Amino acid sequence: MTVHAPTPGPLAVRTIVIDDPGPLLEVLPESAGISWVRREEGMVAWGEVARIDVAGPARIDDAAAWWRRLVRHTTVRDEVRSRGTGLVAFGSFAFADDSTAGGALVVPRFVVGSHEGTHWFTVISEDSSEEMPSLADARVMFASPTPLGAVTVEDGDEAAWQAAVGAAVQHIQGGSLEKVVLARAVEARASRPVDVRTLLAPLAAEYPTCWAFHVDGLVGATPELLVRVDHGLVASRVLAGTIRMTGDDMGDLARAGALARSSKDREEHEYAVRSVTQVLAEHCGSVNVPDEPSVLHLPNVMHLATDVTGVLSHNVSALELVRELHPSAAVCGTPTLAAARVIDALEGLDRGRYAGPVGWIDAAGDGEWCIGLRSAEISRADPRELRLFAGCGIVAASDPADEWAESEAKLEPMRRALGLA
Repeated sequence: MTVHAPTPGPLAVRTIVIDDPGPLLEVLPESAGISWVRREEGMVAWGEVARIDVAGPARIDDAAAWWRRLVRHTTVRDEVRSRGTGLVAFGSFAFADDSTAGGALVVPRFVVGSHEGTHWFTVISEDSSEEMPSLADARVMFASPTPLGAVTVEDGDEAAWQAAVGAAVQHIQGGSLEKVVLARAVEARASRPVDVRTLLAPLAAEYPTCWAFHVDGLVGATPELLVRVDHGLVASRVLAGTIRMTGDDMGDLARAGALARSSKDREEHEYAVRSVTQVLAEHCGSVNVPDEPSVLHLPNVMHLATDVTGVLSHNVSALELVRELHPSAAVCGTPTLAAARVIDALEGLDRGRYAGPVGWIDAAGDGEWCIGLRSAEISRADPRELRLFAGCGIVAASDPADEWAESEAKLEPMRRALGLA
């Protein structure tokens, strides 16, 4: 159940233009700082002014209601007025309603951001009389990232997971559902507490087209945009259908063509596109869906990708759309409730915040929320421990051995960041 923390007193927010601060991830002074970086743009943040911890089926609604109350009592001086300036909060939410991971929305103390050549520094305070500190003063406690040291990993039971995939295929062939997404977890342990900056740097460098994120213990590099709301425009990038990269340029070109023609992968992809389009159509006068998916190339895998866009016909916040879109067929299945029951029966784990929404929202309700994929969750009880996750979309034509290989490919970004590959 949601912890109904009292809304903090009136907040004072000021955003100013600053000179180029350099690579955003190098600005972070804290090992537990917040990251939302893609193509060297985005935001990093640290400190905490306010937060709400939520749980249960109403977790996203509870967070959204808390945010609306907080916004009403906040004074903002924004000299930049760009995407991500002024009052912002960052959040991540559990995949499942009954997960012990719950979720949280966090208002940071300091934010540094960059967008289209503009750079800014935001200070958020409960003291309206506070003088604006310099960025250097805000980073006064800066310490260099701490190496992880030796990392050990337990890969899990391949036979058991393949058996679960086989059972899922039987459910689908029996007609009870069309697609289900099954996930697996890998346990890892570092010899020192995890400093997320040591993970974010290689993730951002190797996967620049993904969002290198860290919010409240969930860290990763996700390629999948659940929803972006920006001044009445809405967008979602749907990914489903995957094939591994080999490193051979000509071979991978042929594999990309095979992925684009694969009936199995196109079927999986269509379910995911349909689930997103149906939600956005309820809020847009028209929704643009390309006739054919493209192929998104990442260093480890290729995905079928479709960018769904629209213009909102009424006022709706990013968090309200997140609540309606989650879980999409890309991370749950089709039909949603039938797929969720199969996941509960076969998966054998609490996904925590893996495959849940992660992102940010501003005072106007605009924001950017992704699906927490290619990620790991750092243990609250022991910050040396992590769980790495990967999931695969299962349809009638799925082969358990192939799905295991696909999950291995999807684990590669976090394994490499940990120095395991």
